[in-house]
Parts: sequence; structure tokens; C-alpha cells
Amino acid sequence: MNKALLHQQVIAQLTANLRNAQQAALTAYETATHEENIAENKYDTLGLEASYLAAGQARRVEEIRQTLAMWEQLRLRPYDAQQGIQLSALVWLCDAQGAETCVFIGPDGAGLKLNLGAQQIQVISPRAPLGQRLIGSRAGDEIELRLGSTATTFEILRVL
Repeated sequence: MNKALLHQQVIAQLTANLRNAQQAALTAYETATHEENIAENKYDTLGLEASYLAAGQARRVEEIRQTLAMWEQLRLRPYDAQQGIQLSALVWLCDAQGAETCVFIGPDGAGLKLNLGAQQIQVISPRAPLGQRLIGSRAGDEIELRLGSTATTFEILRVL
């Protein structure tokens, strides 16, 4: 499994997300400032609503820009059993039912899904509940993840 290729995929997806968010922000700004959206009375809130949307889109652009910068600066490191799982680790997990999952731990950008061949890989951050449990763990360890009243146990099969 090539972590460098996965790293490139994350950067490509974030770059595409940034372009889309920038376009959405521009559209929202143009809508908010268009002359037809000037309020005619105190109940006419279309322009105000459009300005809220534009501000939200601008924040989203900045968040993606920061995430992209973190990924561009990420140095991929090989797994060191002494330190355990760290940032840039590729981890295979198995739950109690035998279902396998592969996760790539990055600085941010959780929610991204990558495909390398037939393998689907979920990007998680160390701040995610699963990421918190994995950091410092080692291949062969079992971890328990509690979400509300539900607990799931995972065995760490292997790490790159």
C-alpha cells in the first residue's frame, strides 16, 4: 500500500473541494450584493440571508485552505513500533464481527474517503474519537471505542 499515493489523493480532493467552496463563496457574495436583493422594507430579508450564507462560505473556504496547507506540510513517516501509531499511519482494524476497516490518520480532513484499488480508506484525524484511541497504540492491540451507550472493540491488525 502506497501512503504517498494516498497523500496525493487527499491533497487532490482538498484542492477540488477548495475550488468548489471558492466558487460557492463567490456566488453567495454576488447574490448578497446584487441590487435586486436590497431590502425594500424591514421584512425583506433575502439580502441579509444571502450575506449570512456568503460569510459562512468564506469561513468554509478558509477552513479548507488551512486543512490543505496542513496536508501539504505533512511528512509521511514509516510506522515505528516503539512510538506506536502516529500521524500519517495507515491502520487496518477488525471489529468483533470480523469486518475490516482501513484508516489513514492525517492532520485534518476527516470524512474524506479514498480508494486505492479495491481498498476503501477512511481519513481520520487524531482529534476524532477513533483517532484518539489509535494514537500510541500498536499492531495487535485491542481498543474500545465508546459512542454514547454503544461500545465497539477493534483489533489493530497491521500498521504502515
